[in-house]
Amino acid sequence: MKKLSIIALVLSTTLLTFSCKEKTKEAVTETKVVEVEKVVEKSNDFVKELKFKNFGYKVTATNSGSLNKLSIQPIGFEQNQEITQEIDGTVTGVDTEDLNGDGYPEILVYVTSAGSGSYGTVVCYSPNEGKSLSQVYFPETAGNKKLSKGYMGHDEFEVIEGTLAHRFPIYKDTDSNANPTGKTKQVQYELKNGENGRVFAIKKVIEY
Repeated sequence: MKKLSIIALVLSTTLLTFSCKEKTKEAVTETKVVEVEKVVEKSNDFVKELKFKNFGYKVTATNSGSLNKLSIQPIGFEQNQEITQEIDGTVTGVDTEDLNGDGYPEILVYVTSAGSGSYGTVVCYSPNEGKSLSQVYFPETAGNKKLSKGYMGHDEFEVIEGTLAHRFPIYKDTDSNANPTGKTKQVQYELKNGENGRVFAIKKVIEY
């Protein structure tokens, strides 16, 4: 009986040790998977810091799906409260420029939607005498009758001589989304004070 008890005790201890080792392996495996997922997620993030004289902005975006989180951290202003919002698309670029000549730079974030159209928009914030920031209204191209003819997305943006330049290909009626055969349209916007805040107003439109 003593021998049987000893054998049973040894088997029980062995099984318990084996079970603990298996649980430890599972825990290690789960930890590694989480770490890999975090690394992959971070690799998609957009992070850029821009400076203009004594001011600046740090822009970050998740860029991990069709809907993302955008964060704008002002630097050097009287109120440096971070701005966060959800955006439909991914951040493809940023600019900072004093668009209205008041000595304080605006921050412009260029967002491109998912899908073959790659429709673009601009998220812009303008300082109020170096204090709080207010969002600038950017008009939709598709809602403008003069601009929307032949428009099917594939937008590009950049700051040129104190204005916001918006370029996109012009499609003919028989063109596919992947093959525009028309000219390129460039719309230059300037920052203006509107009734309910600052807006981008069309200054000039050219085709080439």
